[in-house]
Amino acid sequence: MTAWLLPVVAAWIIPGAGHFMLKKSGRGILIFLSVSIMFLFGLFMRGAMFAPEKGADYLTSLINYGGWACDLASGGLYLLAAMFDYSQADMAGAVHDYGTKFLVSAGLLNILAMVDTWEIATKQKD
Repeated sequence: MTAWLLPVVAAWIIPGAGHFMLKKSGRGILIFLSVSIMFLFGLFMRGAMFAPEKGADYLTSLINYGGWACDLASGGLYLLAAMFDYSQADMAGAVHDYGTKFLVSAGLLNILAMVDTWEIATKQKD
């Protein structure tokens, strides 16, 4: 097994865990707090989770699948929300829309953190 696989998977499941495994505690705490707080803000604003479904056109399908992939990238946070059957209907309103964007952004931030974990584990950066 390659040395980077376990930290990257841990970084996906628990944001920041890969950095803790690589002895980068400061980064790990910062990532954990950033992703978790962003995800929680999205939930508190009643943001919608995307579902992987085919839309009426290619753009709608791309948005649905892309949004779902970004939600899933939040790792354990997304899995817990799905396990407890969190769902919000898509409704009009700025707060709800911002909540949806916060949920997606938390996943995107965790993807960046996983890439950073991979770069540290493969000795491409400190």
